[in-house]
Amino acid sequence: MGSGMKASNKSILVSLLALVLLQGCATPQVNKPTDVLYRDGEQFYQEGNYEDAIAQWKKVRESYQSPELTTRAELGIADAYFLNKDYIEAAAAYEDFRKLHPRHERAEYALYRQAMSHYNQITRIDTDQTPVKNALTIFESYITQYPSDEFLQQAQEKVRECRDKQLQYEIYVGKFYLNADKYPAAIGRFEDALKMFPDLARRDEVLYYLGWAYLAEGKKTKGREIYARLFREFPASPYVDDANKVMDSFF
Repeated sequence: MGSGMKASNKSILVSLLALVLLQGCATPQVNKPTDVLYRDGEQFYQEGNYEDAIAQWKKVRESYQSPELTTRAELGIADAYFLNKDYIEAAAAYEDFRKLHPRHERAEYALYRQAMSHYNQITRIDTDQTPVKNALTIFESYITQYPSDEFLQQAQEKVRECRDKQLQYEIYVGKFYLNADKYPAAIGRFEDALKMFPDLARRDEVLYYLGWAYLAEGKKTKGREIYARLFREFPASPYVDDANKVMDSFF
């Protein structure tokens, strides 16, 4: 066979291969039905494969074919973010769900989980307090809107915990000023803490540092008054002995 014939055959084979590839590319992809996509997401969710569950449910949401499945997928996405500990995304997803479906039967659940998403972002006392503030605001909103809901007791406990964390932060900042010899700033912080959190524990700790700050500022009469209050209101407090030692160092 001559070289020309070989080249011609090779050209024909290449053309046929190109035609087959083009036909394959032109074949339309068959999308899964929405209910199948939802079930796939549910399967991934049950297996703890939350990222794949989210991916499937986002397809359901974007299909616009079934309002019921779309709604279930939206809440499922929020739950999957939450269980995957993607709390920033979870908080946003729960908030979006409530905005889109304010009268839905799971709206109160979404609000509680939104609050928990912020609560679970709380780390140390000496860091950004925004998650504490956001969690407290939403827990209080939940209690106001749904006073008979199943998560009421848990929400009330979380409110107390958030307020205690806020008080701890105030003590932390006050102690920072005290250790930096910025006594007026420390006094202001501790006095505000007593006013803002009149019903919480740790008030003995606040009084201890407040009395110390007054004494260090040279306001000994006021310092003695604060410590007298500490001794009277919290006679069993471990800060009583510390307060006596501070008093001895100034008198």
